[in-house]
Order: sequence, then structure tokens, then C-alpha cells
Amino acid sequence: QVQLVESGGGLVQPGGSLRLSCEVSGTFSRISFMRWYRQTPGKERELVAQITRGDTTTYSGSVKGRFSISRDNAKNTGYLQMNSLKPEDTAVYYCNAAVLVFTRVNEYWGQGTQVTVSS
Repeated sequence: QVQLVESGGGLVQPGGSLRLSCEVSGTFSRISFMRWYRQTPGKERELVAQITRGDTTTYSGSVKGRFSISRDNAKNTGYLQMNSLKPEDTAVYYCNAAVLVFTRVNEYWGQGTQVTVSS
């Protein structure tokens, strides 16, 4: 059983920073890509950032230059550093990962963590 647990969300003022964490636990061989999505009520889930096992990163245009995705393979943990936060960044943020379990790659999701940017 593989689980993803996010942490680090909360309330922050515009211009502030937060760092989200996503820890992968359970029985598996390795983690392939890790992604962060976000979702607001009434809207589709939006891909924010992705990092491959080889540390290649991609970002959505709305966060490029402000957010940074990283990972620590030894800790099975991914991170999303969010700087210069804006009210429009307010959303539930979800971690998503492709994980090799025995001979099969499955995708898993975390439970989500709320990020609220407001003065």
C-alpha cells in the first residue's frame, strides 16, 4: 500500500512564502515523476509543476519564476517552494506521483493541503 501525505499548507499574506512537502510511504521500488496540482471550487485540477526522477522540472506559466519543485529521493519526499504568493494562488494543492510497485507503475494522489493567500 502506497500513500502520499502532504503537509505545509496554511494561510499566508500576499508576497509571502510557503513550502509544501509530499512524503511517499509504503512498499515500492522507486518513484518516477512527482507532480503538484491545485484546484479551486468549480474549476478543473491544474498541473502546477512536475519533476522527473532525473530532476528535469517543468512549470505552468502562472507560477514559473515564483515556484520551485524539488525532491529528495533518499527521503522519498517531494517539495514545492512557493514564493511571491498571490491571492490567485489560493487553492487545494495535491501531490501526485508515479510509483513502481513490483513490476507495475501506478499513480497515486495525496489528500490535498489548503493554501490560502490573503491579507
